Amino acid sequence: MPEQTPDLHSLQYRFTQHIRDPDSNPAPEDIEPRRMAIYNGLFYRNVENFMANSFPVLRKITSDNVWHAMIRDYFKHHVAHTPLFPKMPREFLTYLEQERDLRNDPPFILELAQYEWAEMIVSLDNREIDMNGIQTDGDLLQGIPVLNPVVMLLSYRYPVHTISPDNIPDTESDQPIYLAVYRDKAYKVGFLELNPVSARLLSLVKENSKICGQKLLAQIAQELKHSDPHVVINGGLEIMEKMRGKDILLGVRQPS
Repeated sequence: MPEQTPDLHSLQYRFTQHIRDPDSNPAPEDIEPRRMAIYNGLFYRNVENFMANSFPVLRKITSDNVWHAMIRDYFKHHVAHTPLFPKMPREFLTYLEQERDLRNDPPFILELAQYEWAEMIVSLDNREIDMNGIQTDGDLLQGIPVLNPVVMLLSYRYPVHTISPDNIPDTESDQPIYLAVYRDKAYKVGFLELNPVSARLLSLVKENSKICGQKLLAQIAQELKHSDPHVVINGGLEIMEKMRGKDILLGVRQPS
């Protein structure tokens, strides 16, 4: 590639600065205003449309003026580390997490954006689910439960999975809200709301690849100091069967 001349470099800098923040940075004199306006609109609309599609619930619950001010602020201040469109929502999430002043935003905005990003990440995960060595109808208590690799275990203070224009939470929940976001073998994305026991169970399944389901549930019963561990084990088996029906659990492997 030929070296850029100082004049070309200066032009590119003034061009991109104007694209990012046209109110504070005049357009380069070398570019016809009509063409510059086309560039401005094209760049902004591409980014705005992509973010609206990536965070559809956030867009629906945000008024037009607040949404466009947010996207313009992101456009103006955030320095993205990737030019790839599929990775841009992570850049927007980073902006919300690290750069935006959230004091005037809804208190759940960050959790909602994280949840919508997680749904998108799971939907874009194109890994084939390897079923080698997995007994899909095996005994979940005697066998070792196998977690679908395309599952994200999440915890929030707000019920992000129920937020809509008609359902805006005004206070956080008394207890953490646990969710499993997953992609099944048919490439369908879904979520399952978990209680503390089922969330702990999935966490243990994820961490332990050599322990059978009954021992995992017995550990939970011990952690709960439950007077009758069989109640926890029987209830846990029902939960695991439900998870297997949704491909959150793929089946079992036999202990070696």
